[in-house]
Amino acid sequence: MIVGIGSDLCNIDRIQASLDRFGERFIDRVFTAAERAKAEKRPFTRAGTYAKRFAAKEAFSKAVGTGFRQGVFMSDIGVVNLPSGAPTLALTGGAMARLDAITPPGHAIDIHLTMTDDHPFAQAFVILFARSIPERPKL
Repeated sequence: MIVGIGSDLCNIDRIQASLDRFGERFIDRVFTAAERAKAEKRPFTRAGTYAKRFAAKEAFSKAVGTGFRQGVFMSDIGVVNLPSGAPTLALTGGAMARLDAITPPGHAIDIHLTMTDDHPFAQAFVILFARSIPERPKL
C-alpha cells in the first residue's frame, strides 16, 4: 500500500546561484558525501546533478508529510543507487525516524525514486510503499 507520495520541481539555475554564492557551506549543509562525489565527477552537469538530488530530498519530505520540520533535515536524506543502478534514498537521523513512525506495524517501506533534469529544471518523485513482512513460523 502507498503510504506517501511526494514530488518537487527545482530550478537548476537557482542551485547554481547557491553554489556560486555559498559554495562549500551550501554543499556541506545539504548534500551527503556520496552525493558530492557523484556531482563533482560531472563538471559539465554539476549543478543539474545537485539539483536533482535537492528535488529528491524535497520530494521525500513531502512524502513523509513533514517538510523539513520535526527533525527531518536535508543532510539526513541521501540519494544512492541500488546494485541495478536505480536511484533510491539512504536515510539517517530524523528522516529515518519519521519514516519509521509512519510505517504500519508488520510492514517495511520500499522507497521508489525517479529523477530527471532538462535545463533549467530538475524534477523528482518519491513513492513510499508499505510491503507486508511475512510472519515467521513459531517453533
